[in-house]
Amino acid sequence: MTDPMDTEEARALREAVRALLTRRSAVRAAMDSPLGYDDKLWSTLCEQIGVAALAIPEHYGGAGAGLAETCVVLQELGRTLTPSPLLGSALLCGEALLRAGNDEACERLLPGIAAGTTLAALAWSGENWTPELTASPAGLDGRAHYVLDGDLADVLLAVARTSDGTGLFEVPLDGVHCERVTTLDPTRRLAVVDFASTPARRLDTGGFDRPLRQVLDTAVIAVAAEQVGAAARALELTVEYTKQRRQFGRPIGSFQALKHRMADVHVHVEAARSALYAAIVDGDTEAVSTAKVVCGEAFSHAAAEMIQLHGGIAITWEHDAHLYFKRAHGTALLFGDPVRSLGC
Repeated sequence: MTDPMDTEEARALREAVRALLTRRSAVRAAMDSPLGYDDKLWSTLCEQIGVAALAIPEHYGGAGAGLAETCVVLQELGRTLTPSPLLGSALLCGEALLRAGNDEACERLLPGIAAGTTLAALAWSGENWTPELTASPAGLDGRAHYVLDGDLADVLLAVARTSDGTGLFEVPLDGVHCERVTTLDPTRRLAVVDFASTPARRLDTGGFDRPLRQVLDTAVIAVAAEQVGAAARALELTVEYTKQRRQFGRPIGSFQALKHRMADVHVHVEAARSALYAAIVDGDTEAVSTAKVVCGEAFSHAAAEMIQLHGGIAITWEHDAHLYFKRAHGTALLFGDPVRSLGC
């Protein structure tokens, strides 16, 4: 079977995104900006390459591509740790709207999300990564944690428990209190959203329990793609450094012990690529859970070795090694405990 991330179109997409990020991505400046990402770079990615539109059908203003193409972009964003609303807005919220089966809501909201001009956020999780918001005739109540770009959103969607299961709701922004929270990973913006009898409009047409699981599976695959890209880049940077750093009159990369350590990381990264491929192609729960574990562990391994093999410079603020390390630990638990997801 042809790798959907290695077709001619996917390679062209990868080259275009990588070239743009090489020229324009400035992670430190994006982290310190009011938005937490470079809005001009995001506009260029959307207008010239159409990254936000990839997984959205053409009749809703999208490109009608698919998850594999979006994962190609996420791998490149992961390589450079470039902050962007792609995961939370275009992928998570776009998928939620499509799974809800509400044509009116899709026609109204998806074109702006696909163009990158509308930033959407999905509030669905409690502290333990389970839905904890409740819906009643009075409105929505509870607190949602880990809301990606929640404090920046133009459109807020929420998942809440109802008398007949789980529902997807559209919530007016003036009816909630949203606050950005400090995160371990400074390249990932998260918020807490409080609901207090907040009026909301239900969007799903037949219950949202199964669609929510499908949305989260898609999000897990997307994060795995980020992790694979970041792990591969962490290894590349480590190899480059060990060729330059000299001890005892020779590059430290020539020492057999360090060769073995980097070879182990390489094997782990390639295993993560395979797990990501299986999750995209198969899409079943076991493949997705496996990708979550394998890709997360590969990135954590690559980031840890990056810290170790760079020595003291790696723990300085000026070096990017600590950013890869923090992203690895942040993404490892995004959307839930990977061990629990396998039922271990």
